[in-house]
Amino acid sequence: MTELPALSGKVALVTGASRGIGYGVAEALVARGDRVCITGRGEDALKEAVEKLGADRVIGVAGKAHDVEHQAAAVERTMEAFGRVDYLVNNAGTNPVFGPIADLDLDVARKVFETNVVSALGFAQRTWHAWQKDNGGAIVNIASVAGLSASPFIGAYGVSKAAMINLTQQLAHEFAPKVRVNAIAPAVVKTKFAQALYEGREAEAAASYPLGRLGVPSDIGGAAAFLTSEQSDWVTGQTLVVDGGIFLNAGVG
Repeated sequence: MTELPALSGKVALVTGASRGIGYGVAEALVARGDRVCITGRGEDALKEAVEKLGADRVIGVAGKAHDVEHQAAAVERTMEAFGRVDYLVNNAGTNPVFGPIADLDLDVARKVFETNVVSALGFAQRTWHAWQKDNGGAIVNIASVAGLSASPFIGAYGVSKAAMINLTQQLAHEFAPKVRVNAIAPAVVKTKFAQALYEGREAEAAASYPLGRLGVPSDIGGAAAFLTSEQSDWVTGQTLVVDGGIFLNAGVG
């Protein structure tokens, strides 16, 4: 087993982190010495993730991101266990529907926004009042390149991520100078969440990326580690695009 680094003294709360991008982010933060609280909907998957990451440095709080009681419990449990919450990474998200937005059931649209946008605001409010308002810190919102342009077949998801990017700017303005708030906009990352976008055709999907591959969770974990580090102390209100160069193809052929 790889020996963990000395504790950094910092604490992070990462939502939707039992697998995929959230797990990759938690892994990167633990690897540099942070203690982390992760959230997720499934108790079993969450327990497995905690064990893999290291139960001496990681705790899990199960629940649905849009549930305000879960938001409160996650922040309270983090404060009880670690005494602080320096960093919040809003990763929990949903995309339950594919197809034209013109025919989208409005109840589905509400669910997408409740999970992808309103829950991020709820967690940000709670970490702000629990610790960051008086002690500082950083927030990272996991957005998407789908929020930067039209996104065929995942329109509701894209619109919600565009809202998340604007939320990032709003929070960055309001929480300055104590707390820096930035977003990461990934392209397709190889996770169960995004599987429908590349399953059975990964080589074909990756061929359109200038860097020749799809993303992996550690790509986003590294970006989140940077945005919650001293190296990004003069960065706030920004959206870091981590896309393997796919946007370089805009307007080409």
